[in-house]
Amino acid sequence: MAKLTQEELIKAAVKILDGKKAEDIRVIGIGDLTIIADYFIIADGTSSTHTKSLADELEFRLKEMGREPRQVQGNNGSNWIVLDYSDVVVHIFYKETRDFYNLERLWSDGHDVDIKQYLE
Repeated sequence: MAKLTQEELIKAAVKILDGKKAEDIRVIGIGDLTIIADYFIIADGTSSTHTKSLADELEFRLKEMGREPRQVQGNNGSNWIVLDYSDVVVHIFYKETRDFYNLERLWSDGHDVDIKQYLE
């Protein structure tokens, strides 16, 4: 099975999260700002259970497509789960936790990617 390209990974992740009713999905290009990753995908769940199920589904479905995360953090009932796919890092938050950390503000110099293209 061929490895997903970066664009295919982002598209698949957005579709999977949207399909599981993730809220406020954002894709931010940060490649010009840091070596951490090229893109952050940020979404939130409506409860810690929803947040965990979003992360589990995303990890499972992307693994089926040939991409496994390099690292997953915060998976034990946490309100913030990070799936690190090297060039794309997915942050899944419980809403209040997302509001508190406000990654969008921290990475405001990055460029927002219009996710509508991935949801058609």
